[in-house]
Amino acid sequence: MGSAIRARTLLLAGLLAGAWNLTPRPCAARPAADELPAWLHEMTLDAFFAASYSYNLNRPASATNQLRVFDFDDNTFKLDEFELVAQHAVARPRDSGFRVDLTLGSSEPRVVASAGLFRDDAGQAGDIDVHQAFASYVAPVGSGLRIDAGKFITGHGYEVIDGYDGWNDNATRSLLFGYAIPFTHVGVRAAYTVSPRVAGTLMVVNGWDVARDNNRAKSVGAQISLTPVASLSIGVSGMVGPERAGNNADARSLLDLVAILRPNARLTLGANADWGVDENAAGPGRDGRWSGIAGYARIAITDAFALSLRGESFDDPDGVRTGAAQTVGEFTATPELRLTPHFLVRGDVRVDRSTRRVFEKPGGFIKTQPTVMIEAIHAF
Repeated sequence: MGSAIRARTLLLAGLLAGAWNLTPRPCAARPAADELPAWLHEMTLDAFFAASYSYNLNRPASATNQLRVFDFDDNTFKLDEFELVAQHAVARPRDSGFRVDLTLGSSEPRVVASAGLFRDDAGQAGDIDVHQAFASYVAPVGSGLRIDAGKFITGHGYEVIDGYDGWNDNATRSLLFGYAIPFTHVGVRAAYTVSPRVAGTLMVVNGWDVARDNNRAKSVGAQISLTPVASLSIGVSGMVGPERAGNNADARSLLDLVAILRPNARLTLGANADWGVDENAAGPGRDGRWSGIAGYARIAITDAFALSLRGESFDDPDGVRTGAAQTVGEFTATPELRLTPHFLVRGDVRVDRSTRRVFEKPGGFIKTQPTVMIEAIHAF
């Protein structure tokens, strides 16, 4: 890890300690509520914790799982993520605020850290990251035009980076989440709610997962969210712009579709599809292309127990996303037991299968990778 990252780590450790000092705790000399700064009453402080154990039945000698996003370590207990979120939320016209998501752990930060912020010039990232850090203002235009400036999680895809205000139904991440779309952006976005059934977002950003732009061109994106009926939501989003270092001409384009149907309180069905192309990424005159589709089902069998299923297929014919020309699919089953309103434990049984021998096993590589995982989550 470079010296710049070490410096940022010390800085954020100090911020974390400061946030802890601001958290109300019993003490003999605690000041009265009216003696606290007024701005402190307008802030909220929330947290998310996730720890896991993963086991690969292939027993890879490298102790790593191939083509996995966050569960890349085999046969080890892990502190995946501890997230602390400080924010002053905005809701009405002329409101201003901010949000900062500080994350520690040996899974998420290493993967989603942006180039130029918590990822150094050699491509190395550590165990600390800021997933989001943006200021917000709601301009008095119609129902309110919300403007965010800074770093924010992408709006593409069905799955999200877990946090206190939302996490995925499956413990492992989809191939589409890891290889079809970006994780975060740095720039400006504007969101407007036209009606209870229609909302839209526009953004201008540095690009895919770069805090400091790696070329002189910007990327633009747009999203439209539709709710034709209360039980159905549809999102269509896309973005375009040069993404490769030092290349201002070859554009990368992405189209993302998400649909969620909730026919009743206990069943949720979802679908996600992605299409991408990166000009000349497979060689001079050869565009790199990828596409994928995923289906989801969550069944709440009781108030405490649920089962989530996911199946998907990702096609990377030029190998520009996964590193090998292949079509890879997976099926995942995730039973979940909620022990308290804030604490849950879940398993994850998953089988990946590729058209190429890309999954490690003693003595060589095979086309299949079965894994099991258990995860504990606490959000507050």
